[in-house]
Amino acid sequence: MFTVYPSAERFSFDRGWLQGSHSFSFSEYQDPNNVSFGPLRVFNDDVIAPSRGFGAHPHSDMEIVSIILEGQLRHEDNLGNVAVSSFGGVQRMSAGTGVVHTEHNASDETHCNLLQLWFEPEARGLKPSYMSSSYNPASLNGQLLPIVSRQGGENQATIHQDMTIYLSRLEKGQEIKFVQHPDRRTYVFVIQGSLTMNQKHLLSKRDAVRIEQETHLQMTAEEPVFFLLIDLP
Repeated sequence: MFTVYPSAERFSFDRGWLQGSHSFSFSEYQDPNNVSFGPLRVFNDDVIAPSRGFGAHPHSDMEIVSIILEGQLRHEDNLGNVAVSSFGGVQRMSAGTGVVHTEHNASDETHCNLLQLWFEPEARGLKPSYMSSSYNPASLNGQLLPIVSRQGGENQATIHQDMTIYLSRLEKGQEIKFVQHPDRRTYVFVIQGSLTMNQKHLLSKRDAVRIEQETHLQMTAEEPVFFLLIDLP
């Protein structure tokens, strides 16, 4: 089953210093029919103005992943972690029993665009932790590159959930296949360009599709495309 969510149907906002959209209920956007997809609870597409950001605020019992698309994101928390990431960088925070952090655009000249994803952890009450990782953007070409997974690995952030986040770039006409277990879910989000799922579902820039009970997925680039795929329980 494929359920397509066009970009235009996402909840969008503009606060001046922060622009973006929410794919699931979050903050002032509340829809009881759109709360989560498996353990995926938040999928925010944010653009932060230069030198602006989120002041100190708490989190608990949530796995928070930030994928930087443009600019620089600075993270600081009460565990003593400080990091600045740019394109190719990923930040993962396991909030566990509780953590306080800040997030800011590290540049005073250019905006910062990031995807921030929240996942329910596989267990509550974990010890809070943080890590930053990076991947080579050239490694995205023609394949699904894992950037976050439970087992971790080279150039991957680890996460306390049975899931994997992949990124990929395809040239026009290229295709890639993904085999999924029938009891698991798949989430696909197009960052740039467009692709067709299984030769019938067209996804354009910032469109998403939530997939269940499908074992064989084929993604074909209708134009050069940059996209994200999440394998979820």
